[in-house]
Amino acid sequence: MLVNNQIFGAPLAGVTDRPFRRIVRMFSPNAPLYTEMISCHSLVGAHKNCLRNFDRYDDEAPIGAQIFGANAELMADAARILQDAGASWIDINMGCPVPKVATRSGAGANLMRDHRLAEKIMRAVVSAVGIPVSIKTRLGWDDAHRDWADLIHIAADCGVQFAALHGRTRAQLYNGVSDLPRLENVPIPIIGNGDIKTDADVARVRGLGYSGVMIGRGMLGRPWILGELAGECVAPGNIGAVALRHFEYMLEYYGEKNATQMFRKHAAWYSVGIPNSADFRIRVNQISNADDMRREICEFWGCELNI
Repeated sequence: MLVNNQIFGAPLAGVTDRPFRRIVRMFSPNAPLYTEMISCHSLVGAHKNCLRNFDRYDDEAPIGAQIFGANAELMADAARILQDAGASWIDINMGCPVPKVATRSGAGANLMRDHRLAEKIMRAVVSAVGIPVSIKTRLGWDDAHRDWADLIHIAADCGVQFAALHGRTRAQLYNGVSDLPRLENVPIPIIGNGDIKTDADVARVRGLGYSGVMIGRGMLGRPWILGELAGECVAPGNIGAVALRHFEYMLEYYGEKNATQMFRKHAAWYSVGIPNSADFRIRVNQISNADDMRREICEFWGCELNI
């Protein structure tokens, strides 16, 4: 499944939902992408207020479904559900630093400091499915505990097929500069993640021995970046047309009220670096219906409005 030098789209909470992935696929149809992280409790309980619990992935390959949780049995059950829904592989989140996941839930980055629980979860998930399993983790809990290599070796022993490594500790959150270590004698392929936005960044990370790179926040407002870095496309001439299509996909998925509110952040990201974008963002953040959002996008980017 894993091919050297692939460029992955990272799982981003509140961003990499099905509508966003559809836009990325316009520019990079074969890039390996991830879902947003999915709670094993919510998925197994089929909580109706979370639409991603009911997504199917048959038409999205290659797509990794990322799950988080601290209960090995529930994580295994969640993996089976996602395999049946068409996921190409299962990813276990071992790096999310936010308190509600990493401390209050004992999941995410907490598994970096509880290797016994991490091992139990990895073995349960690998045994539960017939598709590849990966993990996504960080350098360690803090500077005093940069034990990522230990976790990678445990993962390999459990049957995990590859890992993604973010070049920060949990204590850093998303602050400071990502500092990926040089790889030597690692037992499974590792994908480098953190502050990768340019061709030079890709070359630097590959030069450190990584089997691929993962783009996270670099995708915000630039869903074409995976294809651009892979040499498959160039940046679109009219970003407004891309933003409009993205908005239509969100309307289809979430309905008008939720989609319009949720798209405000995407409209803001698309506008970064464009003259008068600050005023545009102020206006967009006050919009509550679909037609007004469409008109604002078309006026700002000078694209045709068809409603």
